[in-house]
Amino acid sequence: MRSYLKQNRQQIEKDLAHTRHWQFFSPAIYCQYRVMLPLAKEFVHGQLIDLGCGEMPYRQALLPQLESYDGLDLFPRSEEVRYQSDLEDMAGIPNESYDSALMIEVLEHLPHPWLALAETNRILRPGGILVLSVPHISRLHDEPHDYYRYTRHGLTRLLQDAGFEVVRLEKKGGVFSFLGHQVSSLFVSLSWRIPGLRWTVFFINSWLVTRSCYVLDACFDRNGIIPLGYVAIALKP
Repeated sequence: MRSYLKQNRQQIEKDLAHTRHWQFFSPAIYCQYRVMLPLAKEFVHGQLIDLGCGEMPYRQALLPQLESYDGLDLFPRSEEVRYQSDLEDMAGIPNESYDSALMIEVLEHLPHPWLALAETNRILRPGGILVLSVPHISRLHDEPHDYYRYTRHGLTRLLQDAGFEVVRLEKKGGVFSFLGHQVSSLFVSLSWRIPGLRWTVFFINSWLVTRSCYVLDACFDRNGIIPLGYVAIALKP
């Protein structure tokens, strides 16, 4: 059953990553769109590289304001990915090659995240922007390559040690979004290969779980004591 759910979850991302529906899959994804994407639209510019890009779900939303959008992943899922590389050693990319970088829910999967941030700083031009998203609470996933969870203070220290200036640091979601993500992942994944049922389940989930959990977190954890995670905007001086 676990293997079945994992395969379906991967298929859902593949089917929906480049559509407007993807943001409603779960409260955790919805938080990314409501918190991370507006910040990315405000700050990214020029030539951008998506580090650990996966299906590149934010490409279509950001590309209109960019000169170019390149992807990098250790195990590329798309022919559009330009680089196949380890984030901790991006020797194939020259110094100061990009104006902006995304690193969305990737840092927890790297055994030496400080190396990846130093490499990201190296490939960004002066004045370059890194948009970074990390979890604070999360179930184990993509094992065994699941190493870290981050507080706002630990994330700030890592970025500063890598030579970045933290411009913005926003919390995203909370306990309700964490719990709701588990519910969404289970029920939407179970129904995804059943014609005629998957969109009914998806629609019900999008209202009863995805949006509801987002609102509950906003109401009951305004101070961000137990955030789902953080989004940072970091500047290379």
